[in-house]
Amino acid sequence: MTAVVETRLDGLVAIEPTVHGDSRGFLIESFQTERWRELGIDEEFVQENHSRSTQRGTLRGMHFQTEPGQGKLVRCPRGAIYDVAVDLRRGSPTYGRWEGHILDDERHRQLWVPVGFAHGFQVLSEVADVAYKLTSLYDPETESEIAWNDPDVGVDWPVDDPLLSERDKSAPRLAEVADGLPFAYGS
Repeated sequence: MTAVVETRLDGLVAIEPTVHGDSRGFLIESFQTERWRELGIDEEFVQENHSRSTQRGTLRGMHFQTEPGQGKLVRCPRGAIYDVAVDLRRGSPTYGRWEGHILDDERHRQLWVPVGFAHGFQVLSEVADVAYKLTSLYDPETESEIAWNDPDVGVDWPVDDPLLSERDKSAPRLAEVADGLPFAYGS
């Protein structure tokens, strides 16, 4: 039976799907509207992305969309990643805190990252594919980020010396963008 795994940040949902497997392989139900709604994800998805990272330690994040915001249902169908969300909702009791989950091609855990969170991941395997359903279309005009290594957030990444994009190397700290964040807790 597909189940929800407890999380520390309100709104974040970790899903552990049932894996039906035998010597030939496996089958999982990776998404079903009614069942995921029962698990706490009542969203309409309008886009799905798939990324591949070909080097252990690759770090992508911490990204978010400001308007209208963007929820992500994330899974790792190949390899393994450490998936992280940071609460950016003003007034939230967990504002600025982070939570991480291993997503991989064995347990098939998924992470629902709602609007108001920054999201990123670090690759734990030699190759990793990441697929994520989105609640809004990608818009480069509203894309933003915070530093992956912001000491005030303090994410404990599992791989030292990550491989980063130029964008991620120069991302601002949360304190530098906090006044402009459009997210409010409970709205």
